[in-house]
Amino acid sequence: MDKQIIKEARVWKSGRAKDITFIVTKDCQLACKYCYLVGKNTKERMTWEVAKQAIDYILDHENEMKEESVVWDFIGGEPFLEIDLIDKICDYLKTEMYRRGHHWFDSYRFSFSTNGINYHTEKVQQFIKKNREHLSIGITIDGTRRKHDLNRIWKTPEMKQGFLPKKEEERGSYDDVVKNIPLWLKQFPGAGTKVTISSADIPYIKESVLHLYSLGIHEVNINCVFENVWKDGDDTLLEDQLMQLADAIIDGEYYKDYTCSFFTENIGKPMDCVTQNQNWCGAGMMLAVDAEGNFYPCTRFAQYSLRSKKAWIIGNVREGIDKNKLRPFLCLDRCTQSTQECIDCEVAEGCAWCQGENYDAADTPTIYQRATAICKMHKARVRANNYYWNKLYRKLELENKED
Repeated sequence: MDKQIIKEARVWKSGRAKDITFIVTKDCQLACKYCYLVGKNTKERMTWEVAKQAIDYILDHENEMKEESVVWDFIGGEPFLEIDLIDKICDYLKTEMYRRGHHWFDSYRFSFSTNGINYHTEKVQQFIKKNREHLSIGITIDGTRRKHDLNRIWKTPEMKQGFLPKKEEERGSYDDVVKNIPLWLKQFPGAGTKVTISSADIPYIKESVLHLYSLGIHEVNINCVFENVWKDGDDTLLEDQLMQLADAIIDGEYYKDYTCSFFTENIGKPMDCVTQNQNWCGAGMMLAVDAEGNFYPCTRFAQYSLRSKKAWIIGNVREGIDKNKLRPFLCLDRCTQSTQECIDCEVAEGCAWCQGENYDAADTPTIYQRATAICKMHKARVRANNYYWNKLYRKLELENKED
């Protein structure tokens, strides 16, 4: 059996790169219903002075950040709303890394996750042209117009004043995003998109993934939200949609040229507490800075990302990083934060968590209580994933016999 005919998803970040995030704005044109950024606003925008202080501090402490490469990540809100600031930041970073002979010079990437609305504008395109060789940009498009517009709606004047719009007043953003997909794929042919699943849009998973393939997007990264939004029966609906999608991908032979991260061969197995005891994410190893110049172990610990807990600040651009406030994150692993049920789970491998959601959903202000709202959705994914790989390898075996 020739596994080379199966396109495999790329492993995103190998652990050799330091991830440093600038929260350049907390504003966005959209008001996506599943967005975890509950505190978005138009007022908190990073200044050049704060950005420069952050860069100088980080580059001054080269010996404390020994990773061989760096990903300079820009988020919002919508990061491209601050393209002038971002352009200035990136120019300064390139100049300073070269001037200092920093080990990250020529081993860096500027990374963006954008709603895609401003992608075609002159300033964004000039920025892309100038930094093309060190650039990674993902445009978020959720699938079909029906699925995308269900959640990814334009912000209205009522929302700015704290009121929810009427259903008939909601305006989806699909048309504003999809028009920029051809330009994006021309510039970044191997780029993938990120699809988010919430309770309301489960019925549209299959059609949405196939639609994204039809747009020319070959890599679809897709995940269920970590928050506790799931209803009784959602896991059954998810399993059904994923099995239908599995049939479509295999019968249509999309697996040769396209990937969907819901189907990953090594998930759904038991995990060993010694050899597989890593934390799921890099919270604590990453670094984020916001408009006030505060440092965080991850953007998810900034106040605008939290529903009920206080921001977990580990320092600022003026005084530096307080390693005592960072210390709890350096002790994190799978077993220190999981329940015994999760540790003993027969399908634990591939079950994700968000460290910030763990903190936000915990009974006390701790990062050592794992949120488990996604449990039944993971198990549904595992069942569908097993169906996918069993069917695919059976198909390939039969084809090999015929040859």
